[in-house]
Amino acid sequence: MQAEQRTALVTGGSGGLGEAIARALHDVGHTVLIIHSPGNTNIGAWLETQAGEGYNFIAYGADVADHASCQELAGLIHADGHHIDILVNNAGITRDATFRKLSYADWDAVLRVNLDSVFNVTRPFIDGMLERGWGRIVNISSINGSKGQFGQTNYSAAKAGMHGFTKALALEVARKGVTVNTVSPGYLDTKMVTSMAEDVVKQVVAGIPIGRLGQPGEIAALVAFIASESAGFMTGSNVSMNGGQHMY
Repeated sequence: MQAEQRTALVTGGSGGLGEAIARALHDVGHTVLIIHSPGNTNIGAWLETQAGEGYNFIAYGADVADHASCQELAGLIHADGHHIDILVNNAGITRDATFRKLSYADWDAVLRVNLDSVFNVTRPFIDGMLERGWGRIVNISSINGSKGQFGQTNYSAAKAGMHGFTKALALEVARKGVTVNTVSPGYLDTKMVTSMAEDVVKQVVAGIPIGRLGQPGEIAALVAFIASESAGFMTGSNVSMNGGQHMY
């Protein structure tokens, strides 16, 4: 248990990695709020399942790609008496295609959900962190934001942009007790990866020196550390955890 309970907000918190992160933060004693897509009709059942396993999350629906929706979300969270100490920007989508076949709609959707969301969700909560003199912002990027990936100009650009955001904001808020860091996972054992064709998954695993996909819980444990008191001297970092697939 942490010395002091904090309140954490995880975007995309009901997905594979988001759920693992929410659980890891709950495990160390934090109150955990999650943001899910407004169109998620399974959220009630998901919350019930989590509660049955001892995880009592508070869920809010919002479109993280839409600035007005996030402003409204922040108002609801504050009206409910919560202040956010830990923010994990985890929401993300893919719309893969080679650049010559990539539509503007698929470029725009990925940039809005994966990158614009970082501004949209962080902006309403940063002032409170600065006023209280403590905060942790963790941005979930990707191995492909550093090494690139065939068919992912949109996704790679968005994920690289997240770390540029991290470094600049980290400089602005460092003296106020707020840290900002990036975590860049490799390929994980989540639906996003395992839903790919079996031969593609095998090809991916063959390129990972450790010889397997990562587990969401491994990334979540790293995020929980970065959000802890013990990580107060760490800011502006990009921490990769990818099984040795990309070393830099």
